[in-house]
Amino acid sequence: MIEVERRFLVDELPTTLGRGSAIVQGYLMTTPAAVRVRRRDSTFTLTIKTGSGVARTEIEREITADEFDALWAVATELRISKRRHLVTLASGHVAELDLFEGALDQRRLVEVEFDSTDAANDFVPPAWFGREVTDDGRYTNAELARNGWPDN
Repeated sequence: MIEVERRFLVDELPTTLGRGSAIVQGYLMTTPAAVRVRRRDSTFTLTIKTGSGVARTEIEREITADEFDALWAVATELRISKRRHLVTLASGHVAELDLFEGALDQRRLVEVEFDSTDAANDFVPPAWFGREVTDDGRYTNAELARNGWPDN
C-alpha cells in the first residue's frame, strides 16, 4: 500500500533497452489524489495515489478492458503515452525507464522502487541517471499530464 520510490531525469540512455512496454494512462483527477487508468500492453489497472516524495500511498487494482474503456472515455484531458523499459541495475534494483511520446516526446524519466525508505536513502544512482526529481511534484505523471514538461 505504501510505494517507496525515487525518480530521476535521464542524462543518457543505457546502450541496450529492448522493446519495452507500451503504456497509455489517463487521469480522472489529480488532486487531492491522483486517480488514473492505465493500459500496459494488454493489462488494465485503476490506481489511486496520495502523498508526495519518496513514500506515497498507492492502491492499484486490475480492471477489465471494458472498465478501462469506460473510464478512458472520461479522462480525455489528462493523458500520457510512453514506452517503459525495465533495466536491471548493478545494485540488483530494477529501474523503470519511461520514454514519453506525444506531447512529451523526447522526454524521459526513470524510477526505482524500494522495500523501505532506508533502502531508498542508501541507493546510489548509476551514472546514466540525471538530476533527482523525487521531491519535485512537477515531474509526477499526473502533473506532466496536466501541465506538460517543466521549463527547468
